[in-house]
Amino acid sequence: MSASIKLTGRLVAAARALAGVGREDFAKAAGVSEDTIAAIEANGGAWLHTDADAEAARRALETFGVLIVEESHDMGAGVRLKFTRQDVKQLQRLEGEGGAVRSDDAP
Repeated sequence: MSASIKLTGRLVAAARALAGVGREDFAKAAGVSEDTIAAIEANGGAWLHTDADAEAARRALETFGVLIVEESHDMGAGVRLKFTRQDVKQLQRLEGEGGAVRSDDAP
């Protein structure tokens, strides 16, 4: 996801809803508290003010395979899934299995 894309609380809330992820799991993936996610979402259409909040939201969006669709022409910004919901659930299940930690990159 491009660092130039600005995030709003509405986009974060829409992304979380689209991915079917609760606030607790989203906060865990972002590395912040549930209260922080609630505060971000409460900002509505306002841009996220701190780089830390934006980076936390980006981490969680990446975790759940959510892409931000930039504004273009007469259309506003939006969200879409990089993966299907089934794919996300399967990835979460596999990531939570444990075992040796290794790079996910294929040679």
